[in-house]
Amino acid sequence: MSNWKKRLAAWAMAVTVLGLAAASQRPERGEGLEALGGAKLPAGPYVALTFDDGPRASTTSALLDGLAQRGVHATFFVIGENVEGNELLLQRMEGEGHQIGLHTYHHKSLDKLNAAGFYEEVDSLRATLTALLGREDFMLRPPYGMMNAATQARAAAPIVLWSVDPEDWSDRDTPRQVATITQAAQDGDIILLHDIYPASVDTALEVVDTLMARGFHFVTVEELFAIRGRTPENGTVYRRLPPSD
Repeated sequence: MSNWKKRLAAWAMAVTVLGLAAASQRPERGEGLEALGGAKLPAGPYVALTFDDGPRASTTSALLDGLAQRGVHATFFVIGENVEGNELLLQRMEGEGHQIGLHTYHHKSLDKLNAAGFYEEVDSLRATLTALLGREDFMLRPPYGMMNAATQARAAAPIVLWSVDPEDWSDRDTPRQVATITQAAQDGDIILLHDIYPASVDTALEVVDTLMARGFHFVTVEELFAIRGRTPENGTVYRRLPPSD
């Protein structure tokens, strides 16, 4: 069985019963549904909240605090040069049930790199995270979403893009960003934000509050795969994971 099949089999047992009021009631990584009495998952809708370009000590810490208060897990695609000095923050992410992924070491466009450059950007970050977290099965998000056939062939990881993007890098307008996301969000969407801007942290937490009030459940990308009963494939591009027809 491949690493991803093993990991998704474990996640299928570890998917949490969402919508519980207290974060302490949510199982952490590795705990099964038996921890909650084998209760069945709600029907959805489910969305995955994802963050690029971190970690940044101030903003990422504030975001983790807010997510913990709400019992929400998210996915963080990190930059290698931001790992140094933030090792404890990444270990906190992992320990609190968030997913960590690859966003290259120096935020370079992968479609413009030859093989050696690609491996320097991706494999060096993978090795850094493996040394820190003790595993090597990380999903990949190419910077700017830029990629080509060579990127897919070299990835050695599922490639996760997005389906909802408020372009939070372009301004610090939290109300606009919240409206963009909450008006567009559908079951299976992957939402893109950046955990390096204070306004984006505010956006993320307001989006969580607004959509949870509408019955949405927030999960990591891995959890979304498990909920959908799908196994991510290396080199395959995923923008959203809607329910099966």
